[in-house]
Amino acid sequence: MRISQVLFSQGFGTRRDCAGLIHAGAVEVAGRVVDDPDEELPTEDLVFSVQGRAWPFHDKALVLLHKPTHYECSQKPRHHPGVLSLLPTPLRVRGLQPVGRLDEDTTGALLLTDDGTLIHRLTSPKHHVPKVYEITAKHALADEQIARLTEGVVLDDDPQPVRAAAAERTGEFTLRLTLTEGKYHQVKRMLAAVGNRCEALHRSRIGALALDDLPVGQWRWVGPDERARLLQK
Repeated sequence: MRISQVLFSQGFGTRRDCAGLIHAGAVEVAGRVVDDPDEELPTEDLVFSVQGRAWPFHDKALVLLHKPTHYECSQKPRHHPGVLSLLPTPLRVRGLQPVGRLDEDTTGALLLTDDGTLIHRLTSPKHHVPKVYEITAKHALADEQIARLTEGVVLDDDPQPVRAAAAERTGEFTLRLTLTEGKYHQVKRMLAAVGNRCEALHRSRIGALALDDLPVGQWRWVGPDERARLLQK
C-alpha cells in the first residue's frame, strides 16, 4: 500500500493532509524518513511514526479504554464530554465507536472500534460475552440478595427473569457481578430489584480483557491474540 494511503486509512487527515505530512518529512518507517507519497510498503506488522509518534497499522482498529466518570458513551454527548475526546485525533477521524455503553457515572473497561461486524458480534445476545462489574451498594448486602441475583430477578420492562452468571461478595457493601447480557441500566436495576441500591459501578473486565493497570482515562490497542480470545465462546 502507498504510504499516503496508509496515513489516510489510519485517520491522519485528508489525502492532501497526508501528502503534506510526507513531503514535510514528518513520516518515518524503521527510522527512515519517507518523503515519497507513492512509496509502496507492506502493511503486515507495519509500524510508522508521524511527527515522532509511533503508530501501528491496523486494518480495523480495536482499543480498550479505562473510562472515567462524567464522560458519555455517545458520538453526540449532551451534558458531559464524550469518551471519544479521550482518544487521539486519528482514531476519532477514522470513526471509532463504543462497543455498547457505560453510564455517565460508571467507570471501567470500554471497547471502541471501527469494525461494524465486531460491534454486532460483541453486542449480540447470542454470543454472551461475559462482563464483570465491581459494585458498591448503599446498604449492606444480605446473602439472600446475592442468591437472588444468580437465581433471577424480574425487571419492570420484561417478564422474563434476568440472572447474573456469577455473584461474589467482596465486602460488606461490595459485590462482583458477572453478566452475559446487556439490558439498559441492568446492574442498577437488578440491585434495585433485590431491595438495594447501586452507589458506584465499575466494569473491570470484558470477556478475557481486563483493565489491569491501565490508568483512568487512558487507552491501549487490543492485539490480535486478545481479540481472538474475546470472540471465543
